Amino acid sequence: MTSHEPARLVRYAVDDGVATLTLDSDHNRNALSTPLMTRFLAHLAEAIADETVRVIVLDHSGKVFCSGADLKETAAAREAGQVPAAMLTDVLAALWESPKPVVARVGGPARAGGLGLIAAADIAVCRTDSTFAFSEVRLGVIPAVISATVLRRLSPRAAAELYLTGEVFDGHRAAEAGLVTRAVAADDLDATVAAFTAALVKGAPGALAGAKSLLRRRLGDDIRTELAELAGESAGYFLSDEGREGVAAFRDRRDPWWVPTVDEAT
Repeated sequence: MTSHEPARLVRYAVDDGVATLTLDSDHNRNALSTPLMTRFLAHLAEAIADETVRVIVLDHSGKVFCSGADLKETAAAREAGQVPAAMLTDVLAALWESPKPVVARVGGPARAGGLGLIAAADIAVCRTDSTFAFSEVRLGVIPAVISATVLRRLSPRAAAELYLTGEVFDGHRAAEAGLVTRAVAADDLDATVAAFTAALVKGAPGALAGAKSLLRRRLGDDIRTELAELAGESAGYFLSDEGREGVAAFRDRRDPWWVPTVDEAT
């Protein structure tokens, strides 16, 4: 077994043909900061280039799988009239295009960009008590960039419900909607992931890559062009008046101006 220490932002280890990339930024709920994504992309490229690696597992430390974008970084970038979405498009594309199978182990909540990572994986296993939400509309923005992977997984009716309501849903609903492959009890999570990786390493590397190519063709293969377009659309919403108000309201723990008061609703 090889391992890169000390752990910082992303840990990387290889054991018996399985490379594990562990999001390790627990202090901000594994938010997708530029430094974290930079390291993630480097380790992912390393795993893809390593001929001893047959399967890639996407794991996390702490209680949260991934909270999405680093809001402090996003706020600072927005003040400069920018949105740091470009690197997320690279991360999602790299996962989606990986010739080696990617398995996501989801042992906690996931939001925003974290949902994009899960959808980009070939197989995703979550705990039944993990929670998920496409809460972007409640912040005055839209789940644009992650849609490149997410909408290739969700059923149309589920996508409409979850995108428009922003409601929180559990692992059972995530499996029913197509976001994850399987939802299992907390005690069964590691064993289920191990069973999938044990099955995947039995596949011939070239055949696995070819099978993934077939799957991408079926789901639409031109993901980089789509991601570039979605990144531009995302930026427009993040820089809008609604986007600014939504993020400010979230930060201040209050309702944004568009949520009706009790008097207005009645």
